Amino acid sequence: MDSELWGILTDSFGKILMAGIRTTIPLTIIAFSFGLIIALITALVQYAKVPVLRQIARFYIWLIRGTPLLVQLAIIFYGLPALGIRVDAFAAAAVGLSICEGAYMAETLRGSLEAVDPGQSEAGYCVGLSFWQIMAQVVLPQAFRTAFPALSNSLISLLKDTSLAANITVVEMFMTTQRIAGRTYRFMPLYIEVAIVYLIFCSIITMIQHRVEKRLNRYQAKEAH
Repeated sequence: MDSELWGILTDSFGKILMAGIRTTIPLTIIAFSFGLIIALITALVQYAKVPVLRQIARFYIWLIRGTPLLVQLAIIFYGLPALGIRVDAFAAAAVGLSICEGAYMAETLRGSLEAVDPGQSEAGYCVGLSFWQIMAQVVLPQAFRTAFPALSNSLISLLKDTSLAANITVVEMFMTTQRIAGRTYRFMPLYIEVAIVYLIFCSIITMIQHRVEKRLNRYQAKEAH
């Protein structure tokens, strides 16, 4: 490796990492948090078989899962201004990623809710608990434990999907890399470098996921005894 390239990579690594800390990570956390709220509401509506709302939830999931995330982001950022609605690039990315991730996680949570033994809900009604009390105290804790691995995978996928925000001018890690590559014409080394940074972030999430899963497994083992 020549000294010029080494200098470019060492200088760019800090800039890419800072873009990740300042933009990519916050965008991921915000989108995942709001996406989880959307997913929980959508899953509960389907689980409770609420008339009309259940059909709306199914339509939302069908629509979002059937269209590309990049197109959704473009509609929000470039399309809404035609209707007189202007959205900041970061906010547009957060909204688009939240809506998209919510649809996928809703199916994960719905499956986890349905996997809980119906007999437990019936037992809750027998002792006088309301639907929401049963959800909060009995069903949801078990459903979230079941869904945790899949939700963690969704978080990792979301982190990588934030790179699409570069297409709507969000200066995250990939956009930062593109700008540096455009000035230096060292595309391959820089793209490999940003891939390594993404890999580092995803590996940290994976490590946390494994530790939490071990604790959940120990907790379930204690409950079984």
